[in-house]
Amino acid sequence: MNPRQLKTFLAVIRHENLTRAAAEVNLAQSSLSDQIQALEEELGAELFLRSRQGVVPTPAGAVLKAYAEEILALNDEAKAAVSAAAGSAGQSITLGTLETIAAERLAPWLSLFRKKNPRVGLKLKVNGSGELLAQLQHGSIDVAFTFDREQQDERFLTRRICSEPLVLIAGRDAQARPPESLTALSTVPFVATETGCVYRHLFDTAFAEANIAAPSIVTEADSIATIIRLVASGPGYGLVPRLALGPAATRGDVVELPWPGKPPAASLVMMWRRRHVQPPALTILLQSASEELSPLRSADARLRHCLS
Repeated sequence: MNPRQLKTFLAVIRHENLTRAAAEVNLAQSSLSDQIQALEEELGAELFLRSRQGVVPTPAGAVLKAYAEEILALNDEAKAAVSAAAGSAGQSITLGTLETIAAERLAPWLSLFRKKNPRVGLKLKVNGSGELLAQLQHGSIDVAFTFDREQQDERFLTRRICSEPLVLIAGRDAQARPPESLTALSTVPFVATETGCVYRHLFDTAFAEANIAAPSIVTEADSIATIIRLVASGPGYGLVPRLALGPAATRGDVVELPWPGKPPAASLVMMWRRRHVQPPALTILLQSASEELSPLRSADARLRHCLS
């Protein structure tokens, strides 16, 4: 099992399609198939089930997935440790985060970090919470900034940054009244993110914990900014992070309504892979985050400070 084969194997798992996997690893499809076949022969087990719908891992393939990720991570870790010992370590780090966090929480800190550490290269990838975890698993990002869903994974270390409240909003022209209860709120239409997003998880959980059917979702969107604009035009209510509200609330496009009961909130966390030797650039970034990453100070009094 060489790293090239394992990278090819994981690409097939991610895409469930040989053509797309081959494009990712820059191989002809025939060469990709040869690598998978060689891996199956070496292990003495079939790794994928093939059909017209695509390819899916067999039980043996599912077992290999976790080991392949660990082997490749350890391979990269070894290279970084040797480079650091030889004094030739590349000073670069890749961060992954959600769109709202990138704009409203990380931008000021990253600007300060660049000024203090001009030799450390930074890359920022914006994606959904599920994709961020996948990227952290296969090593395409070094640190993920996301909201905690309390799913423990021993491969990663997690540091809590702050608690971010979510707020109920309605369009300014909708003449929406404050809901008297969650039951009353469950009868109104909502604009929300898609199932799987952390914001949608918090939305669904708030009603599930109260044993109340969730409201009807009239529109789904993958952007909080888009949800706010849709709510401003009047099709329904929304539940969004308060940190994303600033400009829309200032213009008067939306109004914030009291949530009946304890408002939902999410813990903003940073996650990174456990390593025997931490890359120098990552060590510098983690230290900076510990000392300097803090909530924005906004002129908008409604943007409350995070709880440290």
